[in-house]
Amino acid sequence: MNTAIQIKNLSFAYNSKQVLHDVTMDIPARQVTAFIGPSGCGKSTLLRCFNRINDRIPGAHLTDGSILVHDIDINRRDIDLQELRRRIGMVFQKYNPFAKSIYENVAFSLRVAGQTKRAELDDIVENALRSAALWDEVKDRLHASAFGLSGGQQQRLCIARAIANQPEILLMDEPCAALDPLATLKIEELIRELKQQYTIVIVTHNMAQATRCSDQTAFMYLGKLVEFGPTMQIFETPKDPQTEAYITGTFG
Repeated sequence: MNTAIQIKNLSFAYNSKQVLHDVTMDIPARQVTAFIGPSGCGKSTLLRCFNRINDRIPGAHLTDGSILVHDIDINRRDIDLQELRRRIGMVFQKYNPFAKSIYENVAFSLRVAGQTKRAELDDIVENALRSAALWDEVKDRLHASAFGLSGGQQQRLCIARAIANQPEILLMDEPCAALDPLATLKIEELIRELKQQYTIVIVTHNMAQATRCSDQTAFMYLGKLVEFGPTMQIFETPKDPQTEAYITGTFG
């Protein structure tokens, strides 16, 4: 099994508050890995370490350990953050399309990167929308405002925007939290399809979603990794009593 992300003895803090404690795990390539655990346990902080979005928070810093993405230490001083974030796309909890057309939402980062040839942009936009299972719904209104789409469509547009850059890894921070059940199922179907091309890491509070979508699951509690393994093993035969207590609803 190939490893996409290696986390070694990672500890992380916001100013003097330690929020991650000695986390170690290998996230496999071309699979879906879910992070589960109660609110405030460090799931989203860990996810945001992978593309260093946490760097934007004053006082946030790595206190120990390392993260390697395809064997490259992403916290090296010479890392190009723009390139890192191109390689590691992100989809947030609240869908956040730009105040632009559907087409320009997908093309925006490509234009910023210097892509100007219209025919090439057209191809990339279409392929990204197809990959996000949105093309057939929007192909006749590409130049209409993205805000005219439903919530579920806007989230799929944000996924299309992320994959237009051809990343290697997709991070999803509770991507269905703001969606209705039908839109949630469409996103889950999409996640299962996208893992054929991308390594996906998803934070979710929905344990049923983790069982439906993920191949591997990590249970976190109080900033520590309690248990990590194949999803069915975590949910059916957890090794740690804390994991079992959370999954059965005894706590959390």
